[in-house]
Amino acid sequence: MFSIIQWFIFLLANAVAIPIVIGSIFHMEAMEIMLLMQRTFFIIGLACFLQGWLGHKLQIVDGPAGLWVSTFAVFAASIGSTGAAGIEALQLLEMAMILTGVLLMIFGVFRLSGKVISYFTPLVTGVFLTLLTFQLSGTFLQGMFGISDQVQQAQMGGFSIALITFIAVLLFSNFFHGWVKSYAVLLGIALGWILFELLIDQPKETVSSQPWLSIPEWFAWGAPQFDWSIVPVAVLTGLILLSNIVASLSAATEVMDGKARFTVSQMNRGSFMLGVNHGISGVFSGVAVVPLASSAGFIQLTGEKRKSPFMWASLLLIIVAFFPPIISFLAGIPSPIANAALLATFVQLMGLGLRNLMAEELDQRRLTIITVSLLLGSGLMFIPSESFAQLPGTVRQVISNGMLVGTVLAVIFEQLWKKEDRNEVSST
Repeated sequence: MFSIIQWFIFLLANAVAIPIVIGSIFHMEAMEIMLLMQRTFFIIGLACFLQGWLGHKLQIVDGPAGLWVSTFAVFAASIGSTGAAGIEALQLLEMAMILTGVLLMIFGVFRLSGKVISYFTPLVTGVFLTLLTFQLSGTFLQGMFGISDQVQQAQMGGFSIALITFIAVLLFSNFFHGWVKSYAVLLGIALGWILFELLIDQPKETVSSQPWLSIPEWFAWGAPQFDWSIVPVAVLTGLILLSNIVASLSAATEVMDGKARFTVSQMNRGSFMLGVNHGISGVFSGVAVVPLASSAGFIQLTGEKRKSPFMWASLLLIIVAFFPPIISFLAGIPSPIANAALLATFVQLMGLGLRNLMAEELDQRRLTIITVSLLLGSGLMFIPSESFAQLPGTVRQVISNGMLVGTVLAVIFEQLWKKEDRNEVSST
């Protein structure tokens, strides 16, 4: 039961923040954000269960994709974020997610996804995981400091408790054994939440009365709209997300088996089911989900490698999505505490990235590929996306994503710059 609750809290931590972010981008009211959160819980729970049952069949959390969050922001900036223009942007995004889902399903059915595996060597996977931690660590730290569009000044009181939560999770997982180690994330969040409620005086947002039972709404933003401009967005996003599947499967199997090992069949099934989950995300007007590589950090942190608690936690999240009052309570987890617990799991994830980078001897070739990919990829993260406003939407979406650019560079260099044949070198 505690394992189920811990997985459930981890699923929840990955689900709570994104609806608030999207709500602020499109200036949604409190009730609209609440309903988006309800749909997000349903989408994530169903996506995780389907992947674990019929997809890649591993305990990897599917959560809102950072790539799609950036796409929502681009559409809000280029089309509109309020009124009729905002609704139009959201309806186009529904269609974009559905089209991407169809493309990913085609990749899976025709077994094209498995061909991507050969391009993701330990070096490329290491670059991807390292850039992923670079990109999201800033987001988590902002959340720990309580910084948002509305609050520009760091909230040191909340940060202090978030820091206690972060340290507690690491202490529980590294210096304790048995049940304490297994439930490190759950114990850390519980400790932080209690301290936050006792010590921080924070105004509570109220939502108008809600029914006890409510079914997640289909096409809450209206019927999807098609426009030819979203086709390249869907194609490009689908190709990028295939690399996400590879990285997630590699990280998870490395933690559970001591070595990154998964089959082409798993990759194809995972791609097909990711397409199905994108379709579900579009139909239920949410942010499309992807397998999260951070799941590997969670598994390593807690030592919980069983699949059944993950499956039950996914079902529990689906059930909870039908009860708005429960969603209101769970959404009350203070943002600094949830972000601190997620950051603690990324300590393990970055360790996996560094281990992949050092899996082979760091000769001049590997060092050059790693440093160029990391320098350019992380450097782009510090440039505001508005700086590329003059570029076409698709190009802007790519170049403003440092994680994507760095990973693509690593793939290109790894394929074009072939390793020297040591036997040939020694003979000469």
